[in-house]
Amino acid sequence: MISTSLLNHFSIYISLFEMIHQHQTKITKKKTKPQKILNTFNMKTTKELRRMFCFIIFFSFFSFITKNMAYPLSTNSRWIIDEKGQRVKLACVNWPSHLQPVVAEGLSKQSVDDLAKKIMAMGFNCVRFTWPLDLATNETLANNVTVRQSFQSLGLNDDISGFETKNPSMIDLPLIEAYKKVVAKLGNNNVMVILDNHVTKPGWCCGYNDGNGFFGDTFFDPTTWIAGLTKIAMTFKGATNVVGMSLRNELRGPKQNVDDWFKYMQQGAEAVHEANPNVLVILSGLSYDTDLSFVRSRHVNLTFTRKLVFELHRYSFTNTNTWSSKNPNEACGEILKSIENGGGFNLRDFPVFLSEFGIDLRGKNVNDNRYIGCILGWAAENDVDWSIWTLQGSYYLREGVVGMSEFYGILDSDWVRVRSQSFLQRLSLILSPLQGPGSQSKVYNLVFHPLTGLCMLQSILDPTKVTLGLCNESQPWSYTPQNTLTLKDKSLCLESTGPNAPVKLSETSCSSPNLSEWETISASNMLLAAKSTNNSLCLDVDETNNLMASNCKCVKGEDSSCDPISQWFKIVKVSK
Repeated sequence: MISTSLLNHFSIYISLFEMIHQHQTKITKKKTKPQKILNTFNMKTTKELRRMFCFIIFFSFFSFITKNMAYPLSTNSRWIIDEKGQRVKLACVNWPSHLQPVVAEGLSKQSVDDLAKKIMAMGFNCVRFTWPLDLATNETLANNVTVRQSFQSLGLNDDISGFETKNPSMIDLPLIEAYKKVVAKLGNNNVMVILDNHVTKPGWCCGYNDGNGFFGDTFFDPTTWIAGLTKIAMTFKGATNVVGMSLRNELRGPKQNVDDWFKYMQQGAEAVHEANPNVLVILSGLSYDTDLSFVRSRHVNLTFTRKLVFELHRYSFTNTNTWSSKNPNEACGEILKSIENGGGFNLRDFPVFLSEFGIDLRGKNVNDNRYIGCILGWAAENDVDWSIWTLQGSYYLREGVVGMSEFYGILDSDWVRVRSQSFLQRLSLILSPLQGPGSQSKVYNLVFHPLTGLCMLQSILDPTKVTLGLCNESQPWSYTPQNTLTLKDKSLCLESTGPNAPVKLSETSCSSPNLSEWETISASNMLLAAKSTNNSLCLDVDETNNLMASNCKCVKGEDSSCDPISQWFKIVKVSK
């Protein structure tokens, strides 16, 4: 029997289903029942909608599973687990509340309850919810300034009007109470929360010399910071959906040094744990949270165990010159080494939370488009916890600009439409746990295509044909030590049939391994080359998502103008 909770969520997905149809077919905004929609589709549209609908149904079960987790969370080696010992994967979206108004963005556009439902409907189970230190340490700001007064002081009269319509019960709440209300609404909708101390003074982050970067800076007194962490930890002690606290965002600036990092981050961690032992304690690194290399040889020393998580950030602009000057395979390989040396190595013993990554979703930034395929491959292969930047389609006020659009935002500037459905699809594989603690009865592989977010699967219509489809529809694959890709438990191996020709599944190639060897090549380790052709042909995708073999691109030596991303595949281990 389907639970009432699942049925309630299902209505959200039907609404999203209708929205997708209206967007794809460019029909009017007149409401139409899903069955009537289906009857009007041509075959191509029906196929795409079927895939999206399966994608949405997957989210409904994901939501149901999330609700039935047992809090609080803890860690078991590199995994975050619940009280039952089951893996809990953080699949989060960032939601800022640290800018000048000190109010969660978008609440003049949509109700907090609708946004919480939308977050879950899009597949996320968690929000990394930012806050400025002043919200905890400046009593006048936190308790004596209301949402209305904050907007009035900044001249945001249109937002006051929108807030009165969309969130009338919040407009006259003190800022700290409005913050708590959002956390509670997220909890009511089964969304976990990571509380992230983003800055001290409310405003946009993060300048190298903005006074917020490191302990001892103008706006970063360690004693005040620890007092603020303690206050927030105690404030949310009874909120079961608050599962973690990130101690400080993107440490940076001329004063940063390893000794002070250990001194104060350990003090902050102890203060949070003493005030609220139920939350995970999340530590960021130096250099805008890209460098935790120093904890490899000098361990964090805490009085508590099984609560420590490390976080990392990575964008294309973290390494602009690398992406701009090198061929993408070499650039990806270099970035992955940087991630590993900068903190990825912690996955041997601790969870690593990729708490900020993202791209300009307009799709025109070449560096972004290459970087995201590389980082999605890494995230899938390592099954990391993560948080995408960002939810908001626009800001109340950012850097002096009222209503600035955020093109990294999952939502459009109206806060209703999803900015890029295809990008949500690209995240689909990494939304759910792929691995976990303990012995697993099933171990297999998926072959993931980061450009589309789809996985390699056997065609239903032609069993010799291989295509891309939703990863939760993919058959399990074996990747043998001899580099053969075989449908698990079937005598069918993947074989190249020549340049610019479809690959196929055959029994013959299984008995002749030289026909079905696919070696991972290039610095990115994301090209699958047919070894029988001296690695000259690589797995690729045609315009209809069928798999083929074509000349390998950007293996080495080419300049940055070559583009191999259609040939990027990642063999991902799954254990259940």
